[in-house]
Amino acid sequence: MNNYKGTIIEESLTNKDVLKKVKIISTKVEPITDKHKTPWLLQWTLHAVEIPESEAQSVTEEISKSLDYSHNSSWYADYKNDTHHYIIFRDKIFYIDRKSKEQYDEAKRYGISLGIPEYQVDFHPEVEEWKR
Repeated sequence: MNNYKGTIIEESLTNKDVLKKVKIISTKVEPITDKHKTPWLLQWTLHAVEIPESEAQSVTEEISKSLDYSHNSSWYADYKNDTHHYIIFRDKIFYIDRKSKEQYDEAKRYGISLGIPEYQVDFHPEVEEWKR
C-alpha cells in the first residue's frame, strides 16, 4: 500500500473530527509570529499524519469542507505518496502527479491568489527533470 504522509494544522480546521480518521505520527506546536499571518491565534499545532491510500480521497474531501476561512484567512493541508500529492484548499482539491511542474504551478498560483504568503505554499518540489 502506498500511504500518504503530510501535515495538517489543527487550528486550520473548523471541525477537528477528521483528525480521528488519520494516524498522527508526531505533533509540533509553533508559537505564532508575524510571519504566520494569523494574529488571532497563539500557536499552530502541526500534526504529521499518515493516511491509507484507500481512505485518502474521503479524508481529503472532509478536510476541504473543514478548513477555516474566517478572519479573511486561507489555509491548506497537503500530503503525498511516491506518485501523487493532494493539496487541499477550502472547496478546491488538487490531485497532482508529482512529476508535473505545471500541476504544481497551478496549485501554487491558486494558493497565492487566496492570499496565502508565497513562502507558505512550499509544496512545490524542485525535480531534476524540470530543469532539463
